Amino acid sequence: MVLGLGTGSTAAFVVAKLGELLASGKLTNIVGVPTSKRTFEQANSLNIPLATLDTHPRIDLAIDGADEVDPNLDLVKGRGGALLREKMVEAASDKFVVVVDDSKLVTGLGGSGLAMPVEVVQFCWKYNLVRLQELFKEEGCEAKLRLDGDGKPYVTDNSNYIVDLYFKTPIKDSGAAGKEISAFEGVVEHGLFLDMATAVIIAGKDGVSLKSK
Repeated sequence: MVLGLGTGSTAAFVVAKLGELLASGKLTNIVGVPTSKRTFEQANSLNIPLATLDTHPRIDLAIDGADEVDPNLDLVKGRGGALLREKMVEAASDKFVVVVDDSKLVTGLGGSGLAMPVEVVQFCWKYNLVRLQELFKEEGCEAKLRLDGDGKPYVTDNSNYIVDLYFKTPIKDSGAAGKEISAFEGVVEHGLFLDMATAVIIAGKDGVSLKSK
Protein backbone atom coordinates (compact mmCIF):
# COMPACT_ATOMS: atom_id res chain seq x y z
CA MET A 1 0.00 0.00 0.00
CA VAL A 2 1.24 3.49 -0.85
CA LEU A 3 0.49 6.02 1.91
CA GLY A 4 0.60 9.81 1.73
CA LEU A 5 2.16 11.06 4.97
CA GLY A 6 0.88 14.46 6.08
CA THR A 7 2.66 17.26 7.89
CA GLY A 8 1.99 18.89 11.27
CA SER A 9 1.38 17.95 14.89
CA THR A 10 -1.48 15.51 14.19
CA ALA A 11 0.18 13.83 11.21
CA ALA A 12 3.36 13.36 13.27
CA PHE A 13 1.41 11.02 15.60
CA VAL A 14 0.28 9.00 12.56
CA VAL A 15 3.85 8.69 11.26
CA ALA A 16 5.10 7.69 14.72
CA LYS A 17 2.41 4.97 14.98
CA LEU A 18 3.24 3.65 11.50
CA GLY A 19 6.90 3.39 12.51
CA GLU A 20 5.92 1.52 15.67
CA LEU A 21 3.66 -0.93 13.76
CA LEU A 22 6.38 -1.59 11.16
CA ALA A 23 9.03 -2.17 13.82
CA SER A 24 6.79 -4.67 15.65
CA GLY A 25 5.96 -6.54 12.42
CA LYS A 26 2.21 -5.86 12.77
CA LEU A 27 2.36 -3.82 9.57
CA THR A 28 4.32 -4.76 6.45
CA ASN A 29 4.61 -3.88 2.79
CA ILE A 30 3.88 -0.14 2.86
CA VAL A 31 5.60 2.77 1.16
CA GLY A 32 5.20 6.34 2.42
CA VAL A 33 5.15 9.51 0.31
CA PRO A 34 5.99 12.42 2.66
CA THR A 35 4.53 15.91 2.18
CA SER A 36 7.45 17.88 3.66
CA LYS A 37 11.12 17.70 4.57
CA ARG A 38 10.05 17.53 8.22
CA THR A 39 7.86 14.46 7.62
CA PHE A 40 10.55 12.88 5.44
CA GLU A 41 13.08 13.21 8.28
CA GLN A 42 10.68 11.78 10.88
CA ALA A 43 9.63 8.83 8.69
CA ASN A 44 13.20 8.15 7.63
CA SER A 45 14.33 8.02 11.27
CA LEU A 46 11.63 5.39 11.92
CA ASN A 47 12.77 3.25 8.96
CA ILE A 48 9.50 3.72 7.04
CA PRO A 49 10.19 2.94 3.34
CA LEU A 50 9.78 6.20 1.39
CA ALA A 51 9.12 7.23 -2.19
CA THR A 52 7.94 10.24 -4.19
CA LEU A 53 5.14 11.03 -6.65
CA ASP A 54 7.70 10.61 -9.43
CA THR A 55 7.97 6.88 -8.72
CA HIS A 56 4.48 6.37 -7.21
CA PRO A 57 2.07 8.75 -8.99
CA ARG A 58 -0.99 6.96 -7.57
CA ILE A 59 -1.43 6.83 -3.80
CA ASP A 60 -3.90 4.52 -2.06
CA LEU A 61 -4.50 6.60 1.05
CA ALA A 62 -3.29 9.92 2.45
CA ILE A 63 -3.65 10.85 6.12
CA ASP A 64 -3.22 14.43 7.34
CA GLY A 65 -4.56 17.04 9.72
CA ALA A 66 -6.37 20.28 8.85
CA ASP A 67 -6.67 23.81 10.22
CA GLU A 68 -10.38 24.19 9.42
CA VAL A 69 -13.12 21.77 8.34
CA ASP A 70 -16.52 23.01 7.11
CA PRO A 71 -19.80 21.00 6.92
CA ASN A 72 -18.99 19.94 3.30
CA LEU A 73 -15.64 18.50 4.49
CA ASP A 74 -13.81 21.27 2.63
CA LEU A 75 -10.62 22.33 4.40
CA VAL A 76 -8.14 25.08 5.14
CA LYS A 77 -4.64 23.64 5.41
CA GLY A 78 -1.10 24.94 5.40
CA ARG A 79 -0.51 26.72 8.68
CA GLY A 80 2.44 24.32 8.99
CA GLY A 81 3.76 25.71 5.70
CA ALA A 82 3.53 22.49 3.64
CA LEU A 83 0.39 23.27 1.61
CA LEU A 84 1.88 22.81 -1.87
CA ARG A 85 3.34 19.35 -1.29
CA GLU A 86 0.32 18.32 0.80
CA LYS A 87 -2.05 19.28 -2.00
CA MET A 88 0.01 17.48 -4.65
CA VAL A 89 0.15 14.25 -2.65
CA GLU A 90 -3.45 14.37 -1.44
CA ALA A 91 -4.81 15.14 -4.92
CA ALA A 92 -3.01 12.00 -6.18
CA SER A 93 -4.62 9.83 -3.47
CA ASP A 94 -7.60 7.53 -3.99
CA LYS A 95 -8.70 8.28 -0.41
CA PHE A 96 -7.80 11.23 1.80
CA VAL A 97 -8.57 10.92 5.52
CA VAL A 98 -8.32 14.00 7.74
CA VAL A 99 -7.78 13.80 11.51
CA VAL A 100 -8.74 16.82 13.66
CA ASP A 101 -10.13 17.78 17.04
CA ASP A 102 -13.50 19.52 17.22
CA SER A 103 -11.88 22.97 17.66
CA LYS A 104 -11.11 22.86 13.90
CA LEU A 105 -14.78 22.70 12.86
CA VAL A 106 -16.16 25.90 11.26
CA THR A 107 -19.46 26.85 9.62
CA GLY A 108 -17.56 28.42 6.69
CA LEU A 109 -13.91 28.43 5.60
CA GLY A 110 -11.99 31.39 6.99
CA GLY A 111 -14.43 31.39 9.91
CA SER A 112 -11.84 30.66 12.61
CA GLY A 113 -10.23 34.08 12.08
CA LEU A 114 -6.86 32.29 11.83
CA ALA A 115 -4.53 32.23 8.83
CA MET A 116 -5.54 30.96 5.38
CA PRO A 117 -2.15 30.59 3.67
CA VAL A 118 -1.21 31.43 0.10
CA GLU A 119 2.22 30.33 -1.15
CA VAL A 120 3.79 32.97 -3.42
CA VAL A 121 7.10 33.34 -5.23
CA GLN A 122 9.60 35.63 -3.50
CA PHE A 123 9.76 37.98 -6.52
CA CYS A 124 7.51 41.00 -5.83
CA TRP A 125 5.70 39.24 -2.96
CA LYS A 126 4.37 42.56 -1.67
CA TYR A 127 2.62 43.17 -5.00
CA ASN A 128 0.70 39.91 -4.53
CA LEU A 129 0.04 40.57 -0.85
CA VAL A 130 -1.71 43.84 -1.78
CA ARG A 131 -3.66 42.15 -4.58
CA LEU A 132 -4.82 39.34 -2.29
CA GLN A 133 -5.97 41.76 0.40
CA GLU A 134 -7.84 43.81 -2.20
CA LEU A 135 -9.52 40.68 -3.61
CA PHE A 136 -11.20 39.96 -0.27
CA LYS A 137 -11.82 43.48 1.04
CA GLU A 138 -15.56 42.71 1.46
CA GLU A 139 -14.66 39.95 3.93
CA GLY A 140 -12.52 42.45 5.88
CA CYS A 141 -9.41 40.49 4.95
CA GLU A 142 -5.99 41.36 6.32
CA ALA A 143 -2.97 39.94 4.46
CA LYS A 144 0.37 39.45 6.24
CA LEU A 145 3.70 38.01 5.16
CA ARG A 146 4.49 34.99 7.35
CA LEU A 147 7.68 35.45 9.41
CA ASP A 148 9.89 32.86 11.07
CA GLY A 149 11.07 32.94 14.69
CA ASP A 150 13.85 35.40 13.85
CA GLY A 151 11.48 37.91 12.25
CA LYS A 152 12.67 37.04 8.73
CA PRO A 153 10.28 35.91 5.96
CA TYR A 154 9.28 32.25 6.42
CA VAL A 155 10.59 30.18 3.49
CA THR A 156 8.77 26.99 2.43
CA ASP A 157 10.38 23.70 1.40
CA ASN A 158 9.97 25.00 -2.17
CA SER A 159 11.88 28.27 -1.47
CA ASN A 160 8.71 30.39 -1.61
CA TYR A 161 7.08 32.84 0.83
CA ILE A 162 3.65 32.55 2.45
CA VAL A 163 1.07 35.34 2.62
CA ASP A 164 -1.44 34.58 5.37
CA LEU A 165 -4.99 35.87 4.89
CA TYR A 166 -7.06 36.64 7.99
CA PHE A 167 -10.82 36.95 7.40
CA LYS A 168 -13.28 38.81 9.63
CA THR A 169 -16.16 36.86 8.05
CA PRO A 170 -16.12 33.43 6.33
CA ILE A 171 -15.37 33.25 2.60
CA LYS A 172 -18.71 33.43 0.75
CA ASP A 173 -17.78 31.18 -2.18
CA SER A 174 -14.64 29.15 -1.51
CA GLY A 175 -14.64 27.59 -4.98
CA ALA A 176 -14.63 30.98 -6.71
CA ALA A 177 -12.11 32.31 -4.17
CA GLY A 178 -9.69 29.45 -4.92
CA LYS A 179 -9.90 30.10 -8.67
CA GLU A 180 -9.36 33.85 -8.26
CA ILE A 181 -6.34 33.36 -5.98
CA SER A 182 -4.80 30.81 -8.36
CA ALA A 183 -5.25 33.20 -11.30
CA PHE A 184 -2.73 35.69 -9.85
CA GLU A 185 0.68 35.44 -11.50
CA GLY A 186 3.22 34.56 -8.83
CA VAL A 187 0.77 32.60 -6.68
CA VAL A 188 2.03 29.02 -6.40
CA GLU A 189 -0.77 27.42 -4.32
CA HIS A 190 -3.43 28.26 -1.73
CA GLY A 191 -4.63 26.56 1.44
CA LEU A 192 -8.22 25.89 0.32
CA PHE A 193 -8.48 22.10 -0.07
CA LEU A 194 -11.88 21.75 -1.75
CA ASP A 195 -13.70 18.50 -2.53
CA MET A 196 -10.62 16.47 -1.57
CA ALA A 197 -11.31 14.81 1.81
CA THR A 198 -13.13 11.48 1.68
CA ALA A 199 -13.50 11.23 5.47
CA VAL A 200 -12.81 13.33 8.56
CA ILE A 201 -12.10 11.75 11.96
CA ILE A 202 -13.02 14.19 14.74
CA ALA A 203 -11.88 13.91 18.35
CA GLY A 204 -14.14 15.68 20.84
CA LYS A 205 -15.20 15.67 24.46
CA ASP A 206 -17.58 12.76 23.79
CA GLY A 207 -15.01 10.63 21.98
CA VAL A 208 -14.24 10.11 18.32
CA SER A 209 -16.71 10.59 15.45
CA LEU A 210 -16.41 10.04 11.71
CA LYS A 211 -17.85 12.12 8.89
CA SER A 212 -17.55 10.88 5.32
CA LYS A 213 -18.74 11.85 1.87
